Amino acid sequence: MLTDLLGIPPQVLFGQLLLGLINGAFYAVLSLGLAVIFGLLNIVNFAHGALYMLGAFSTYFLAKYLGVGYWGALILAPLIVGALGIVIERYLLRRLTGVDHLYGLLLTFGLALVIEGIFVKLFGASGIPYPTPPQLTGGINLGFMFLPYYRAWVVVASLIVCIATWVLFERTKIGSYLRAGTENPQLLQAFGVNVPVLTTLAYGYGVALAAFAGVLAAPITQVSPLMGSNLIIVVFAVVVIGGMGSIVGAVVTGLAMGVVEGLTKVFWPEASATVIFLVMAIVLVLRPAGLFGKSA
Repeated sequence: MLTDLLGIPPQVLFGQLLLGLINGAFYAVLSLGLAVIFGLLNIVNFAHGALYMLGAFSTYFLAKYLGVGYWGALILAPLIVGALGIVIERYLLRRLTGVDHLYGLLLTFGLALVIEGIFVKLFGASGIPYPTPPQLTGGINLGFMFLPYYRAWVVVASLIVCIATWVLFERTKIGSYLRAGTENPQLLQAFGVNVPVLTTLAYGYGVALAAFAGVLAAPITQVSPLMGSNLIIVVFAVVVIGGMGSIVGAVVTGLAMGVVEGLTKVFWPEASATVIFLVMAIVLVLRPAGLFGKSA
């Protein structure tokens, strides 16, 4: 077997591959939200990590103050944070229409610092535990590792959301309107389509995807004000590798980079924290638009 030739126990190799796939599911959903926002609004949303964190905190607040369990939070938290995203786009980002995109980047970066600072002040930097839903406790013995049911659910839920998003933006009339609005908004407006409302809803949807990932992460990683900042740089690298604005690129690259990261932990553990950035550098040299991006 290949594992015998490499001198690596199969439990270690396959276990890290599976853990990499689980991490890749988070990368895919988060980078998908970034790709939607950049592809349709041409905004580099540096607040994405903070909004991911708000999704996890919304899950915690819904349980603590309203008694809403995990399954209810899986629907309500993305709606709540998505509504906040709509307010951000309507009253902040829209005011930057027509100016250099750098201002949008700086605004969202500052917004992320403000949100994280407020939550660190209120809750501290340490995490708050959130229980795994009772229906998904336990796991299954795969022979090479014990797979918790919840982590398997994370992969399945992420794939469902990614496929549904692709169908929404690539195979529906709303998706065609949004794509047309990025290329020629004046013409689309002339046909009676309210382009500003569409772009606002698109931003809200991208933010809701970040919040959805936050809900999925709450039972795995403790709910912490810094959980987004620890992850968002890696997710930005994933988006760049896949191609800025590419929905397919975000999903495929997110899953692939999770697996690559897992394999690196087996063969070269010291490089596991930087391998994604190394891949990004290589891709930018060979194909600046990204693996699935469109060259200018």
